[in-house]
Amino acid sequence: MKDFSLLEKNINYKFKDKELLTRALTHKSMKKPYSNERLEFLGDAVLDLIVGEFLFHKFKHQNEGDLSKLRAALVNEKSFTQIANNLCLGDFIFMSNAEENNGGRTKASILSDCFEAIIAAIYLEAGFLKVKEIILDLLEKNFPQIDAHHLLKDYKTKLQEHTQALMAGTPDYELVRAFGPDHQKQFEIALKINGKEMARAIANSKKEAQQECAKITLEKLGVL
Repeated sequence: MKDFSLLEKNINYKFKDKELLTRALTHKSMKKPYSNERLEFLGDAVLDLIVGEFLFHKFKHQNEGDLSKLRAALVNEKSFTQIANNLCLGDFIFMSNAEENNGGRTKASILSDCFEAIIAAIYLEAGFLKVKEIILDLLEKNFPQIDAHHLLKDYKTKLQEHTQALMAGTPDYELVRAFGPDHQKQFEIALKINGKEMARAIANSKKEAQQECAKITLEKLGVL
C-alpha cells in the first residue's frame, strides 16, 4: 500500500478507509474495475454546494448572477488544479505508464478531477461538516483574497479593455436623467460606442448604473 501520510498531512485529514482514498486517486487509464470517475462526479456537486453557500453568506448584497460568476471563478479546473498542485496531488495518482509518460501527473484535467474525487471521499467518510471545514480551509490558503475585485474584473474595465483591443472606440457614459427624492435619487445612464447607444440602466448611483450598462453591453457583444 502506498504511503499517503504526506498527502493526508497536506489535506489535514487522515483517512480511515485507505481503499476509498486509493479509489479517489485511481485514474481510468489503470483499466481497473474502478476509477475515480464516480467520486469525481460527487465531489463536483459537493464543492459546488459548499462554495455556493460560502459565497451566499459572504456577499450578502450580491445578486444571483454575480454570485454565479464568483462561484464559477472558484469552482473550475484552473482553481482546482492550483489547489491540487499545492497538495502535491500529482505524486500520489495511480495511472498507467503511458499516461504518466504523456505528462499525466501535471495535466490540469487529471489533477482537477482527482481533487474532486478526494473531496467526495472525505464527504463519504466524514460527512458534510468535516468536508466543508477542509474545503474552506483550502480556499483560504489558496485564495487569500476572495472578493469581487480580485475574482472578477469590474464590467467597466472589462468593456474598456475589449473595445480598445477590438473596436475603434471606447465607451461613453451619458447621464440621461436624475430623478426621485434626494434620499432615494435614481440615475439613468446611457452607454454609447462611436455614437451608437448600446445600453441604458437605472440605479441608485451613477457608478452602479454605469456598471450595469457595461454588463449589458458585454452580454450583447458576446463577451459574458
